[in-house]
Amino acid sequence: MFHLPSGSPKQQYFSDFIMTTIFVKKSYYMYNKPMVKDQKFQELETRLIKLKINKQEVVERFIRAGGPGGQNVNKTATCVYLKHLPTSLEVKMSRERSQALNRFLAWRLLADKIEEQLQGLKSQRQQAIEKIRRQKRKRSKRAKEKTLKAKKNQAQKKQLRKINFNDLN
Repeated sequence: MFHLPSGSPKQQYFSDFIMTTIFVKKSYYMYNKPMVKDQKFQELETRLIKLKINKQEVVERFIRAGGPGGQNVNKTATCVYLKHLPTSLEVKMSRERSQALNRFLAWRLLADKIEEQLQGLKSQRQQAIEKIRRQKRKRSKRAKEKTLKAKKNQAQKKQLRKINFNDLN
């Protein structure tokens, strides 16, 4: 910290004001510093405008989150809930301990969902889920019979290839 020369009461008041302001600003930025850069906020804003998402049409609530994160998560409303009224899409984000970061992530997720709905495309996540579901699905009776038939054919080929040494002697 730096010290201003003290003199008249006005100068003392002025120096106290500066010191208090510096301390308040420093502590504000130490504890309330946004986790997301301004550039990302601006990109999100332009994306919301591009998708024609009006913020007045979105219900935003802050809820207490649960799970890991300790006292901060259990006592403060860090979970963010968004509902886009025209499309009835809902988003709930409680991934991080910071409410500001969860808010940014929730808005970004809402924009993703609305964009997917507008384009009529399935998300990559949804496609991956469907792929896993197809892989785990029980094979049909016809597919099982087909594989068994192929195995029998292969076994017959092997039997024909075998050389019976007793026949050679």
